[in-house]
Amino acid sequence: MFPDVSVSKNRRSFLTQVALVAGAVITSSPTELLAQATVGEAKGATTSPTFPASDPAWQRTWDAALKVLAGNIRKTPAYPEPVLFEGSTYQGIWQECGPHESLVYASLRAYVSNAAPTPDALQTSRNTHMAFFALQRPDGQLPASVKTTETGFGQIQMVVPIAATAWELSQILKDQQFLETAYASCSRWDSWLRRYRDTRKTGLVEGFCTYDTGHDNSPRWAGIPNRCPEADARKCPPIASMPRLCPDLSATVYGARIALASMANALGKASESDRWLADAEKIRRLIIGKLYSPEDAAFYDLDAQNNFVRVRSDVISRVLGEHVLLMSDPRDEAIFNAVWNRQLHNPKAFWALYPLASIAMDDPTFVRPIPRNSWGGASQALTALRTPRWMLHYGKQKEFNQLMRQWCEAIMRHGEFRQQIDPLTGDFTQPDPGGYSPAALVFLDFAHRLQKVNT
Repeated sequence: MFPDVSVSKNRRSFLTQVALVAGAVITSSPTELLAQATVGEAKGATTSPTFPASDPAWQRTWDAALKVLAGNIRKTPAYPEPVLFEGSTYQGIWQECGPHESLVYASLRAYVSNAAPTPDALQTSRNTHMAFFALQRPDGQLPASVKTTETGFGQIQMVVPIAATAWELSQILKDQQFLETAYASCSRWDSWLRRYRDTRKTGLVEGFCTYDTGHDNSPRWAGIPNRCPEADARKCPPIASMPRLCPDLSATVYGARIALASMANALGKASESDRWLADAEKIRRLIIGKLYSPEDAAFYDLDAQNNFVRVRSDVISRVLGEHVLLMSDPRDEAIFNAVWNRQLHNPKAFWALYPLASIAMDDPTFVRPIPRNSWGGASQALTALRTPRWMLHYGKQKEFNQLMRQWCEAIMRHGEFRQQIDPLTGDFTQPDPGGYSPAALVFLDFAHRLQKVNT
């Protein structure tokens, strides 16, 4: 039921990343890293990697990051098993990021001490996924968050597809019950999104509020409420420009359907796998056909009046994170090159000294000075943590190395783990408390990957 190689039919492989240049960093996928970690633990290994430099700050920061994560493995009232909290001011787990963070944590399992009563990293990742599945509503809605105070259903809050991280995790768990649960739950979630988040019947996914995409304080959502009316994610605010067709939410669904195809195949459901692949291809083409602006080389929301919301944001990298652009297609390749050269790798736009800015620095809406918890320009640890999902796939190993070094340097310089940095200075926003799991994971994952770089 768990083949070593997934089905392939115009689909993203979640099992491989390409080795691109001599002297490159580790290019293992999360699944392969998980496998390596399992072998390491079997040998009792909980050591540090070989760091890319002799500076003792690497070891100090590594140890501090592990301590942060160990302290963030906690329980919520709604779910009885320990999960990996977001940390800092965020007391709980969010669908947009929690499952992905737990998967990265599990990939580092060989370096994590399994001191009782804390569950090991792999079990923690399983728990973090299962919390969302266990708390799914009868109509199929997954929680946006599971917090110490409440379980949130007032927005959808998607970025990295929980179906994708669940599928990757299932490769290592070899747990039939987990695979079946994930497949059933994520299938029902897809049905809920089709029913309630395609009111315009376009085939794309609609955003109703700011928190749907987790873009707190972003000019992308200026003038739009944070939550849906009455904290009900089925309800769109009565605003003439709403709902919007969102490229990142649609890309999340695309990635989820690709993962669901692989799950279906592993469960012996070939016809369902084919249907998921066909549905994935439909939404992929719609994203490119309706939500890409060749004029700006950017993906934008399309409002209810069929106008682009022309704010250049990290929506672009989120679309790439799900491999929406197929480099085997000349048209897609041309789009990628335009997006890369004019936006993501442009030092005037997103490729700051500490990449990637959350709003292009040459966009009129870029926010300065940078306030706390702002997707208005700051380089976010969450965005950095997601870069391995697309930069390696699209052949940007050299640039990925640079990004990793810059983030590690900034974290070591401050010695704390906060949410966001100034893209020009690498200074962390100080009002944000430390103890933020994504920043700790950025350092651990990047230090691990950098160990084979020639310095």
